[in-house]
Amino acid sequence: MEPGSRKGNRVVVIGGGIAGSLAAKLLQSDADVTLIDPKEYFEITWASLRSMVEPKFAERTVINHKTYLKHGRVVTSPAINITNSDVMTEDGSVIGYDYLVIAIGHTDLFPKTRQEKLSHYQAEYKKIKSSESVLVVGGGPSGVELAAEIAVDFPEKKVTLVHKGPRLLEFVGQKAADKASDWLESKKVEVILNQSVDLSSASDGNKTYWTSGGETIHADCHFLCVGKPLSSHWLNGTVLRDSLDGKGRVMVDEYLRIRGQSNVFAIGDITNIPEMKQGYIAESHANVVVKNIKVMMSGGKKMSTYKPGSEMAIVSLGRKDSVAQFPFMTVIGCLPGLIKSKDLFVGKTRKSRGLDPKLV
Repeated sequence: MEPGSRKGNRVVVIGGGIAGSLAAKLLQSDADVTLIDPKEYFEITWASLRSMVEPKFAERTVINHKTYLKHGRVVTSPAINITNSDVMTEDGSVIGYDYLVIAIGHTDLFPKTRQEKLSHYQAEYKKIKSSESVLVVGGGPSGVELAAEIAVDFPEKKVTLVHKGPRLLEFVGQKAADKASDWLESKKVEVILNQSVDLSSASDGNKTYWTSGGETIHADCHFLCVGKPLSSHWLNGTVLRDSLDGKGRVMVDEYLRIRGQSNVFAIGDITNIPEMKQGYIAESHANVVVKNIKVMMSGGKKMSTYKPGSEMAIVSLGRKDSVAQFPFMTVIGCLPGLIKSKDLFVGKTRKSRGLDPKLV
């Protein structure tokens, strides 16, 4: 047991993304919380594309864990193993737990420090600003939002968006996808569907890319905006190896406990719940698990269940417009833009972690 810890109240959260950061923050006053994350900061990920055209924006969206987790411990190292009582990390730490929350999300290459991440956005901004033409590969929400941000902030630049699928935004309905495509084309973004791009076809001094359909695209720089794999592969070597389904997702019950476990929970994109994988849904998972851990720590029995609600999706289109899919209607323009596009829920997300919505 770690020095000064209370047996029975040790909570370890693996993963400092949207779900993990909120769970750790909400539990820190009631438990001995340890947050394990390979990086020292939490990022409001859906705001990252704005930071590429306005690097200063990232100063509010990239937040050191210790800024909001004042009463918990942060271990900045990847978790590499889990037993029935401990979590092991790459730096040799062994952290005991009474309750464990798996919030590992997707695999990506993140800079370790906040300053490195802020510098990354500065570099991306300079790359865009110095280019006359930009290629965006991937027509999911990230690709569409990045193309829109560039088209709005740099209308003089030639932007090409290539997507291997038959339509953009395949996670939402056809109507929302068509509205987004029409909006992009109204901003002079060239949208190419049903094709992939050979990114290795352009070399230094030759900035011409070939598509799978034989088309050529000239671009001074490119950005790859495709889905990242789930980061659950390492769980196969742990006590949770039998908790993964065929797609690498963690199987959970209605209390968001990992099946077959009484004190281990999973939240966020890593779960096998059949629903859209979005930030506000991940935060709903965190709220349910926090309630359940508090009930268990106090000896209570009335656990909260998680029920997927009506799904909605809002894809930001620059600084003023959005396309929004609600259960009964799909709309585009500045009205749904008022909901998301101006601040991208950054103030709201900061406030939920006890931080000033406007300050760094």
